[in-house]
Amino acid sequence: MKKLTINEEIFLIAIWHLGEEAYGVNIRKKINELEGTNILFGTLYNTLDYLVKKGYVNTRKGEITPQRGGNNKVYYSLTEEGIKALQRARELQERLWEGIPEYAFRK
Repeated sequence: MKKLTINEEIFLIAIWHLGEEAYGVNIRKKINELEGTNILFGTLYNTLDYLVKKGYVNTRKGEITPQRGGNNKVYYSLTEEGIKALQRARELQERLWEGIPEYAFRK
């Protein structure tokens, strides 16, 4: 299994945090909150499509709303494979940082 890129990890964590409310605009806001980066909608949806193709994320369509001009919201959720990938990423980070004290970065 390939390791997640940091970008993939951030997207998957944002979706995990949002749960049932994980749709495009909310995912973008959560990424901005977590990372401090205001990503473009094109980047957002290209990355989400890529995560779906990799099998880390599922989509489902919400109700049609007049505010969206008759279009459905698309909601995203983690697949079992996406959850496992996040677990592996976290375990790797913990192993990498093991033994390095927090005070090592203080001046």
